Amino acid sequence: MKTDDAIVRTAAPIVVGVMILAVWEVLCRVAHVPTYLFPKPSEIAISLYTQGPVLLHALMSTLTVTIEAFGIAVVVGTLIAFVFVQSKLVEISLFPYAVLAQVTPIVAIAPLIILLVKNTSISLTICATVIAIFPVISNTTIGLRTIDPGLLSYFRMNKASRLKVLLRLRIPSALPYFLAGLRISSGLALIGAVVAEFVAGTGGRSAGLAYEILEAGFQLDIPLMFASLLLIAVTGVLLYLLMVVLTKALLGNWHESALGEER
Repeated sequence: MKTDDAIVRTAAPIVVGVMILAVWEVLCRVAHVPTYLFPKPSEIAISLYTQGPVLLHALMSTLTVTIEAFGIAVVVGTLIAFVFVQSKLVEISLFPYAVLAQVTPIVAIAPLIILLVKNTSISLTICATVIAIFPVISNTTIGLRTIDPGLLSYFRMNKASRLKVLLRLRIPSALPYFLAGLRISSGLALIGAVVAEFVAGTGGRSAGLAYEILEAGFQLDIPLMFASLLLIAVTGVLLYLLMVVLTKALLGNWHESALGEER
């Protein structure tokens, strides 16, 4: 039964995707839509094949910034959440600034970051980190505070130190929230990397997919633009699926959120 469910979960999105591509191809051919307005899937596939090495190099550049930003966001965001949960005063004082960093459009502050930080790759990573860090801080903080009051009373009754409460109670309780934050943060890190590349407009060896989109737009090579967008979308989906696999690996045998999906 579980095998059949897994097959359906895998096959259904693929079938829908193939149907969408088929309808897209047919409509573009029947309506004679010009390539420079809206390319056919076949033309995008040809562009992917012919420009494969260039797009792959650009993808690696964007992915490098994404992974670096995501890693920094996870480490720094988790440490900040640990500090918040240890001191309510610190959380009240600093959490609004974390919210402020989240709601401020990155396109507004990215030029300033790029000007202040002379190294382009570092500035791109900082911009992406600013976008990706808030879900980690928010979700982890909520998770560290969402614990069973009875268990907390039991730990206090046994005079457990704050470190023991953190390691043996708060962290296991916060793990589902933390992993949910990772699923959101991974996608935001990719978005941040692409937006930062748009603002920086970096070319040459450090050119990412955003630069390829800009260059394709200037040259009216719309199939190449769509091919670059497709790679960004596929990368985002793969990052999300990686976080889903990690969640199931860590929670699948004991937490009700993961066990409920298997029933």
